[in-house]
Amino acid sequence: MYIRTGRPEFDNLPDMVQGFLEKDILDLVIDGKKIRGYRSPDAKSVWIRDYSDMIRGFRYFEKDLKSTVSHFAETQSLNGRIFDYFTTYPEKLPCERENWTKYVRVPVEADVEYRFIKAAWIAWQATGDDSFIRDLLPCFEKALAYIMNSWYWDEVKFLVKRPYTIDTWDFAYTAGRSDWLQFQIDENTFWGYMHGDNSGYYEAFTIMSHWYSYFGKRKLSADWRSKALRIKESMNRYCWNGQYYTHFIKITPVTVPGTDEPNQLSLSNPMNINRGVTDYKMAGSIIREYQKRKAESGAFAEWFSIDPPFPDGIFGDEKLIAGAYCNGGIMPLVGGELAKAALENGFERYGVEILRRYYTLISEKGETYLWYFPDGRISAAETSTSPDATPTDGWGSSAMLYALAEGLAGVVDLKKELKSVRISIRWEAADVTEAEVMIDYPASDNYIKYFYSVKNDRIGLEIEGSPEEIEIEILLPVNKKVVSSSFPGAEVISVAKNRAWEKYFRCKIKKSSSRAAITINLSAT
Repeated sequence: MYIRTGRPEFDNLPDMVQGFLEKDILDLVIDGKKIRGYRSPDAKSVWIRDYSDMIRGFRYFEKDLKSTVSHFAETQSLNGRIFDYFTTYPEKLPCERENWTKYVRVPVEADVEYRFIKAAWIAWQATGDDSFIRDLLPCFEKALAYIMNSWYWDEVKFLVKRPYTIDTWDFAYTAGRSDWLQFQIDENTFWGYMHGDNSGYYEAFTIMSHWYSYFGKRKLSADWRSKALRIKESMNRYCWNGQYYTHFIKITPVTVPGTDEPNQLSLSNPMNINRGVTDYKMAGSIIREYQKRKAESGAFAEWFSIDPPFPDGIFGDEKLIAGAYCNGGIMPLVGGELAKAALENGFERYGVEILRRYYTLISEKGETYLWYFPDGRISAAETSTSPDATPTDGWGSSAMLYALAEGLAGVVDLKKELKSVRISIRWEAADVTEAEVMIDYPASDNYIKYFYSVKNDRIGLEIEGSPEEIEIEILLPVNKKVVSSSFPGAEVISVAKNRAWEKYFRCKIKKSSSRAAITINLSAT
């Protein structure tokens, strides 16, 4: 993968993120099998939650995308439950020294199974391996059945529930009943609905529908599509507050002292947009809320894990103060998701601004952290809830690369192996007039390359590589409209009707030669 625009904030970012991710590789051997994992930024272990997001970045340079997913499948319990993580390294030095093989599931988490399916989806897209997915479909069915037939499921509301955690994190509020962080579910658990779980399962159900359709199982595909639409409708009914998604909709009545619960904006909000549960108006409302808090908060960035935070130590760990980690820390993970959402929902220049701010943040020292304090201080070992806070955070950096590759450069794989793609070119929002972009999957040797230029009221786009069907969106210069277009080397399927007020030129083509081209002639509106 590379990007060439003459702008270092875009051209250098892919290599910088690859450098971070390569330092996060965790090669393990379990039961005689080699497993290529990518470690969590705060622990030397392979968490499916981190991995399923980080794979969006390392798919562009890594060949082994299946061994970790396969290992989570192989260790699935009989009831369908998936482990959170595995490791062969001691985790809590110096008291733990054993290099045993260790598997953990944190009971309060309801998001593990959908992340397992999402990781498999991206691995399939990049490798194109149908047998890999066909063999795992029973595992996916069992994983979703586990969620939908257990204490995590509300059949009446058709929603996933969980204990009162901070968004998707792995410890629960206990009102002081626990001496430390509470990872278990018991008779005192405060239950409720967290919006991010439900958008995650909407996406997983949608993926299942796609796979069954692809394999010719129409009835199963329709069934999962129906489930996806139902959970989406339900979460938008119960979790949407008119401006954004309420952090936690309570089933068990409880009040957390000193907390402005009604106004808490939590990290899954931009993720919800990117998973497809919002409409254009809802997405815009969430994005404007982040812009508002950027202006009002005084924080160096608006990428809050949650805002406002909970009182210091109220979850049982004295280091979990307001502004630290998932209790109000500033997370590049959130910034990347927000940038992607902004770029795709009419806030293109805001999305570009986020990418530029992130590049400035990491370029001085070549370091990136899972979280920062709102005043810009890093999450060093002495302030972090984890003693292993590395400066090579692959979770957040891969989210930023995701925003750059799919949001700004605009290459989205609609099926697999980059054979059917959408190219949504938004370089106009970054004042870039020439760009060469190459996106590839080393796991299958598929690629797409395009050359984009704007000069003298003419936009040129040349495309080569693996794509056969291509949906194209091009952000037009301000106060310009399309007067004509031509498509040498392509079969035109459709061209959207030109309206002077529209921001984008849109068309759909089939590449009929090794290189397809589009020329768009413009005039003033």
